[in-house]
Amino acid sequence: MDSTEGTSHTGLRTGSSSASDETRAAAEAARRRVRIMSATVQPTLPRPRPAAAPAARLALKSDGAATGLLDGAWWPRSRDLLSELPSLTAVLDPLWGRITRVAVNPTYWPDIPRKVPVAGHVVKAGWFTEFDPHKLLLLSYGNGRRDLLIIPPETGAESAARLMAAASAHDGPQLTASAFIAADEGRDESRDESRNGAAGTVVSAFPVHG
Repeated sequence: MDSTEGTSHTGLRTGSSSASDETRAAAEAARRRVRIMSATVQPTLPRPRPAAAPAARLALKSDGAATGLLDGAWWPRSRDLLSELPSLTAVLDPLWGRITRVAVNPTYWPDIPRKVPVAGHVVKAGWFTEFDPHKLLLLSYGNGRRDLLIIPPETGAESAARLMAAASAHDGPQLTASAFIAADEGRDESRDESRNGAAGTVVSAFPVHG
């Protein structure tokens, strides 16, 4: 009698353990199906890569060509220093040393922030009303002060190329930034007049003063 009851109890325990294992296995299979379905329905999307900033449009005098009033020309795409300075310093920092300060005339720059974050550091910005409105002043650790002609963003490609070549030429004219702009505008006016009148002698837009 005791033996029979023991056997019966053992059988019950064995059957209960087997059912529990089956339940756990079924639950685990269901979880796997859910994970597979989630991965199928909601795939991981690749992260978009940040768009690279366009390179600065710049022409500089070569080493040893520190003649004239300017060290080259810069043709920004807008009048927004926050968006334009990073690409400019990316070129100038390796050449002239880290740019620490810049200054402009506020005439053509509607918003001049006090600080502009660029790659690896911050550039302090300032303004002077008596400053040439077409010039950018830059200060760096390695080379002190440099001055660039600022070609207006709306300038056409032909005029911009002409101004950049003249301002960065080794034996370029001794002109101020505003004088460069005025000379090129005068050239365009003279060309328009020559088209409407008789042909005459062509005069250089950028005379070299000896």
